[in-house]
Amino acid sequence: MIFRTEIPTQNSEINISHKTPVLMMGSCFTDNVGNLLIDKLFPVKTNPFGVVYNPFSVFKGLEIIISSKKQEAGDLFEHNGKWHSWDHHSVFSGWKKDQVIEKINNEISHAHDFLKSAKYLILTFGSAWVYRLKESQSIVSNCHKVPAKEFNRELLQVSDIVNEFEKILNKLQQISPGIKIILTISPVRHWKDGAHGNQVSKSILHLAINDILQSQNEICEYFPSYELLIDDLRDYRFYADDLLHPNNQAIEYIFEKFEGSYFDEKTINLNNQIEKFIKASGHKHFDSESIQTKEFIKHQVEGIADLKEKHPYLDTDKLLSGF
Repeated sequence: MIFRTEIPTQNSEINISHKTPVLMMGSCFTDNVGNLLIDKLFPVKTNPFGVVYNPFSVFKGLEIIISSKKQEAGDLFEHNGKWHSWDHHSVFSGWKKDQVIEKINNEISHAHDFLKSAKYLILTFGSAWVYRLKESQSIVSNCHKVPAKEFNRELLQVSDIVNEFEKILNKLQQISPGIKIILTISPVRHWKDGAHGNQVSKSILHLAINDILQSQNEICEYFPSYELLIDDLRDYRFYADDLLHPNNQAIEYIFEKFEGSYFDEKTINLNNQIEKFIKASGHKHFDSESIQTKEFIKHQVEGIADLKEKHPYLDTDKLLSGF
């Protein structure tokens, strides 16, 4: 008997390897998948503006990265003693304005250089709902707990998302010719929008991406993160305690589908080697001074050195730090 409708692994011409730089931007689901790639030593950069949920904020962040536009003191605002940027997640906020600006600009500069060499761009949209600051009429990436009365809440339209994407795509191709884009929708449910509001929001994102794929099918493709959790797994046992975010088991399952879609056999084999060292680094030793423990660590370090010799492009220092 069949108890679920499994979504098969898609065949893609995109081939992500440990040699191909990948920039990832968007919702917290970007961090979920991005961190797994980083752990496996892929040259990946995730969310240089922090977690961003709506497409307009993702596009604005990309535009800033492309132009390498530096942020100035006037771009920040103070709230409850801390300095914030409307274009950034609160992880960039801080008590000292100059330190916040320095952190933001360092990240923009690094992301600009990274994008020039990036072969792939992965964008994950979380919500079509946006908050527009009344004072400036600009859409913000994060409200930073500023009172709701300071914003107008609105729903992006499909045509608006598609038009903004076309604009940023032209600029993107100038700095990174030949770049390929993977679009996906976060399976995280935005319950504050209400059950109906969340569905309307996700539907707009689906329609917008579908229109983009129709006109840019040689550059863009879709990865079904949303469908893998909502339609394939389709069970609350694959959610975290808040019943909104996917749990680790679900993330691993979606990553397996991602791996099957975009990794060739050589990359998968290298992944398996790296994962053995990751698991070994998590091994708990009863006696760190015992001969057996020291021999175990020596064996792992020698194995990592051999891996580095065969694959010099890998940042194996991350593996060594676990021993």
